[in-house]
Amino acid sequence: PFTLTVVSSGLNSCVRSLSAAIRGRQTTHLCWKSSSSRAVIAQPAVVEKKKKKREPTMEWMEDPDPEDENLYATNPYYHGYDDDPEVDDWNMQAVFFFGFSIALVLGTTFVAYAPDYKMAEWAQREAEMLVKHREASGLPIMESNCFDPSKIQLPIDD
Repeated sequence: PFTLTVVSSGLNSCVRSLSAAIRGRQTTHLCWKSSSSRAVIAQPAVVEKKKKKREPTMEWMEDPDPEDENLYATNPYYHGYDDDPEVDDWNMQAVFFFGFSIALVLGTTFVAYAPDYKMAEWAQREAEMLVKHREASGLPIMESNCFDPSKIQLPIDD
């Protein structure tokens, strides 16, 4: 067999020839030996045979889905969760327990005791405190000017 010894300058050409050999483009047998780790990479001895394409065939198949049976005949209290009446009843009870008890009761409790949304309650309390302060000071509750006009500097007209 043809043997390649890897040297740093000839590494690129060795890799190209090895990859071409592995892909089957060359007919000679190549073997690559690493000088540092003493690993050997060779072309596999067994060559894969090309797979034959299967032609489509038409075969007769029975209907895979038999006719649906009437589950109300065997279980008049059928809820649609399972074919077995015991499991169907347990699943129905579990769905209603989690749906009503957990979601509605705990969800409503969470919404009722949630923190102040957009600080609406805080704004109401702050406005009431400001009204009491202005009444105690003898000032009007609201003024026409939001800012003190004496502190505003307007541009000079030319």
